[in-house]
Amino acid sequence: MSDTKLDDAIAEYLISIEAGNYRANAGSALKGWENWLARERDVTRLDSVDVIDCRRYARHLKRQVRDGEVKSSTAHTYYAYVRAFLGFCEADELISRNPAAVSRATAELPEDTADADRQFWSARDRNAILSFMDRRVEEALDGEADVSRERAYRDRALVRLLALTGVRGAEVFRDPADDKRSGIAWDDVDIEGGSVRVFGKSREYEYAQLPRKAADALERYRRVYDPPTPRFPVFPTDHAPSKYRVAREALGEEFSESRVEKILDENDIDDVIRDHEIVLPAISTRGARNLMKRLCDSAGLDIDGEYLKPHGARRGLGHQLYSEGHAELAQSALRHASITTTHESYSNIRASETAERVDDVLDGS
Repeated sequence: MSDTKLDDAIAEYLISIEAGNYRANAGSALKGWENWLARERDVTRLDSVDVIDCRRYARHLKRQVRDGEVKSSTAHTYYAYVRAFLGFCEADELISRNPAAVSRATAELPEDTADADRQFWSARDRNAILSFMDRRVEEALDGEADVSRERAYRDRALVRLLALTGVRGAEVFRDPADDKRSGIAWDDVDIEGGSVRVFGKSREYEYAQLPRKAADALERYRRVYDPPTPRFPVFPTDHAPSKYRVAREALGEEFSESRVEKILDENDIDDVIRDHEIVLPAISTRGARNLMKRLCDSAGLDIDGEYLKPHGARRGLGHQLYSEGHAELAQSALRHASITTTHESYSNIRASETAERVDDVLDGS
């Protein structure tokens, strides 16, 4: 085993992580753990980290939960970052075993009281937002909406894509912290074939199912928008500074700086982008969440003081499919690698069904 400094090992681990968000979150959590080890355990070298150190860290997290400093789910997340890092070190043969994975260390973690029923779009709420989006398009066509026809078609396509396909927000929108998550482009969408190509959670490209209602909304939106190139994002940003920045970069490859500024001064930015086939960045995951907040406000939807969150659409679709007896269809729609994952995700439904069957047996006895 090597005599490696803990901060050097952490730096090497972070370099190996491709996902920008995970890298940033893991880096922050591991830095906090490293500081705690040095302060409380006088440990600064990787090969000095032992099971007892991990056990004490788990107990430290439990104390923070008890004192109200962090949530139980957050404590488990912090520990998971440490366990993943030490697992990497074990695989890299820097240590002989992962001390954070030993049961007597994890036994000290606080009880994870996170709500298993994280928000999902109920069938009622899903139908309500879809109906609102349809009415909004009709109003835009009649000139009665407070948005353009193009925006109304775009927003309806976005909501139907979330509601009906089971995609994750990070798979179809841009993640600024992850270079590989740039959002879907029009050449990722196969309307006739009923699929959309996404960069999945596995960090491999996958094909998500695209049911007819979602495909129809995308097709109508495409006709209205008429993207200048198939490489154009399906949901481009509407952030003006971003548009000008990208336009200057693209035009600067062909024209002088003075010529670029003249083009931008004398023309509408959207016309410049279309005429020169400049590919805009897609709307970000944060931008999509903000959009859903605004749409829910406009639709008068209040979900326990919240709004319909993008990832809740995926859970809602899986919940309905699973509860109606289509477990394998739910697995396929959500692209779970194993039916076991689907069963675990909707174990509350299985428990409810089991309770009903037990009641039937007991009532008949």
